[in-house]
Amino acid sequence: MKILVTGANGYLGQGIVHQILDDGHTVIAADFKTDHVDDRAVKKDCNMFAIENPYEYFEKPDVMLHLAWRDGFVHNSPAHLEDLPKHFAFLKTMVESGVSHIAVMGSMHEIGFYEGSINENTACHPATLYGIAKNALRDASEWLVAQNKATLQWLRGYYIVGNSQYGSSIFSKITAAANEGKTEFPFTMGQNQYDFIDYDDFCMQVAAAVEQDAVNGIINICSGKPEKLADRVERFIRENHYSIALKYGAFPDRPYDSKAVWGNDTKIQTIMQARNA
Repeated sequence: MKILVTGANGYLGQGIVHQILDDGHTVIAADFKTDHVDDRAVKKDCNMFAIENPYEYFEKPDVMLHLAWRDGFVHNSPAHLEDLPKHFAFLKTMVESGVSHIAVMGSMHEIGFYEGSINENTACHPATLYGIAKNALRDASEWLVAQNKATLQWLRGYYIVGNSQYGSSIFSKITAAANEGKTEFPFTMGQNQYDFIDYDDFCMQVAAAVEQDAVNGIINICSGKPEKLADRVERFIRENHYSIALKYGAFPDRPYDSKAVWGNDTKIQTIMQARNA
């Protein structure tokens, strides 16, 4: 297939593009710059929102994977709501031009404060501008594909560990601090439990999801199990042989962070089993 990946130069895009190419598909990689994108891809350095006929410009893809998103690690950035109409307009143009299969990167932050396992029927009450905007785009995307008899895969991402020289997660920040020679890292008490998934596994799950169309709708990209933040961060430090210690209690937990939350992995495991059959 020919798969358009927007946001291809970003933290997630780099690994996902690489995986899709390894799986034997053609990738049209779009971003403002594509200097970190696998050279096997067809690279398009552009502002996708400013292109008059994006379907033609991106070489009439069979599938569109929309990863592009500004300020993804700044959960209350005004950019999330400012950009929302642009994202919807772009998806609408592509679907109405002929793309019948779209996949969009979502986030567990759509759910808001919740405890327990999240599935596709879990109610959403987002508590940040990031979660509000993603949830609104999901609702709009579901309406869009219903109007056009297209396929939507809403890929709800969880907590990713890896590719830490990029991104702005706590794992990236610890990597940066260790590289600077720091020996201590200010931390919360780390007792909250989250669904952590290794970067390579995340990229493989996303690629597997978009390369098929038997399982659609909301798909959790996740490990399917909870782990204490402190345990995962300590393990990350050991795995990378960093000489840095956590300073517990330096920061309070964020008020919108759940005490224990993880994704139901039934749908993604169905996809992965079919992939490996």
